Amino acid sequence: MEVSAISSGCVPRFPLSTTSSSFLRCSVSLLRSSKSLSITCEAASSSAKVLRRILDSPGVHQGPACFDALSAKLVQNAGFQFCFTSGFSISAARLALPDTGLLSYGEMVDQGQLITHAVSIPVIGDADNGYGNAMNVKRTLNGYISAGFAGIILEDQVSPKACGHTRGRKVVSREEAVMKVRAAVDARRESGSDIVIVARTDSRQAVSFDEALLRSRAFADAGADVLFIDALASREEMKAFCEVSPLVPKMANMLEGGGKTPILNPFELEEIGFKIVAYPLSLIGVSIRAMQDSLTAIKGGRIPPPGSMPSFEEMKDILGFNAYYEEEKRYATSTSQQLSKTDSSNLYNMQQRDQVDTEQTSPSLKDPIVEVITPDDVYNKYHADSSRGPFSGIWSRTLRVKITGRDGFEKLDLRIPAGFLDGITNIVPALGGVNIKELLDDAAEEIGGKLLLDFSDRMGDRIQVFLE
Repeated sequence: MEVSAISSGCVPRFPLSTTSSSFLRCSVSLLRSSKSLSITCEAASSSAKVLRRILDSPGVHQGPACFDALSAKLVQNAGFQFCFTSGFSISAARLALPDTGLLSYGEMVDQGQLITHAVSIPVIGDADNGYGNAMNVKRTLNGYISAGFAGIILEDQVSPKACGHTRGRKVVSREEAVMKVRAAVDARRESGSDIVIVARTDSRQAVSFDEALLRSRAFADAGADVLFIDALASREEMKAFCEVSPLVPKMANMLEGGGKTPILNPFELEEIGFKIVAYPLSLIGVSIRAMQDSLTAIKGGRIPPPGSMPSFEEMKDILGFNAYYEEEKRYATSTSQQLSKTDSSNLYNMQQRDQVDTEQTSPSLKDPIVEVITPDDVYNKYHADSSRGPFSGIWSRTLRVKITGRDGFEKLDLRIPAGFLDGITNIVPALGGVNIKELLDDAAEEIGGKLLLDFSDRMGDRIQVFLE
């Protein structure tokens, strides 16, 4: 990329930045004759170039839409080659507000930087209507380049914009829409970037399908890299769209949950002629439902069941804790190691002073004293009648606790030894106050399968306790 600046110290006209997905090698030479500074930057690993290779490769390519750094990382970890950002999802996650033009240019760039820096795959950024006229579009494109985006989606709605599959959409004139695409192409050329420009029209619902086709042809002539008509209403419309400007790739939008466009699988989309496909709501949608279910469980006195969330170790691995610890070792200093030893020594001395029995005041750090607590210890500590062993008679039996939600789906089904009865309320707080010990004594002679409890908690979940 070439940028010129006056040798008196002016900076280039646009910022040169590097991200995890785009690094630049720059060489600087002073041109004596023109007294100007020529800065030539070569993209060593440009995410935009990677995205262009994807567009040139056979088949249709899927891109889920993320809304923050974590969701983008999960998309990458799942093996996708690229992803989108969704204005709908970012508005929901960042503001908890609808996608009605409330997000600003600055907020989208800020969110975009967090997303692109978290992954190495190309990210196509939703830039709404460019946040103004053609001149605003040029600034928006340069901002998206600096944020690390590999592609940018620009639409032709008026301000304030509306979500593509909702009511109230209006578009600017065809002439203005084309000029905004041309401005984006000019800004890309001036910057020396390879960013992919996706030109979107919302005129299918705002005006007519014929108008949407006309605008798509005009966008292609203006230099757009990818064409996108939002809210196509049938398979026939999708096919007709793909026949427009056949050498320019087409984007499909599979709006989950009930949009206007038919939901087709990747093989069907490829057959029709699409090159890339977005899934804008999957990640934000399942996140909302998962949080609602978890909050319902917590409010009912439970925690989300194991299958509904990753383990703590899995979460640490996803977020990079282990990789961080390994890399941290490279920068360990003798001072930090000495401080660690001093802290351990101080802690050990405090533990020594707290010991009452002098025979136990100086255990070896290499051979710590470990107290093994058995079920009998627990039972004898909390039960006056310790002559009755916790794992004899009725106490050797097993309790089965089953919780069924109001929707009929099973939320919990576990078995615990009756000898560990004291801990059952930690698992199912709704059983607090129920004298299960008395129920066990009364059922001492019963055979397996005896139903001890059957009631509904205040959340409407059915709780059953069986003796096995």
